[in-house]
Amino acid sequence: MSSLILIALELEAPKMSDWKNVHFTGVGKVNAAMTAATLIERHKPDVVWNFGTAGGITVEGGLHRVSRFVQRDMVCGGMGCDPGQTPFEKGIVLGEGDGLTCSTGDNFVSDPNLDLPADLVDMEAYAIAKVCERAGVEFRCYKYVSDRADEDASAEWSKTVANGEPYFIRTYSTYR
Repeated sequence: MSSLILIALELEAPKMSDWKNVHFTGVGKVNAAMTAATLIERHKPDVVWNFGTAGGITVEGGLHRVSRFVQRDMVCGGMGCDPGQTPFEKGIVLGEGDGLTCSTGDNFVSDPNLDLPADLVDMEAYAIAKVCERAGVEFRCYKYVSDRADEDASAEWSKTVANGEPYFIRTYSTYR
């Protein structure tokens, strides 16, 4: 089985940076989508993995499997769709299963009291999930909760950004 591993930043997994199937997307939905689409077209993987950090809304530190994805910064203003839903597309949530829900957006969440239909928040997973869905490629996503998405989120993330890497390696190794 061929697989790609997508991670936003080398800071999140410095030891994995020399693995041949690890690629860094850069931060945000556009960077993640462009990288995922290009690499899927080039390598034709069976599975795409996304590892990275996330802010915890209903969960605390550690590694968590994510299987549902919403787009937090899609606001369609009077176009008849729910917050988080792309106008003129069916459904608001990508994915299914018993894993957690990740709210993806191009902003760093620092207020856990926002009304978010999610267990954690990041800046790339929804975009990668959507590219995989369109390409018919299996998507596996695991996020390490690096902060509580509160007023201390940025400082906490800076201290814990690489703490998830041992969990990423262990999780990926169990599936190989």
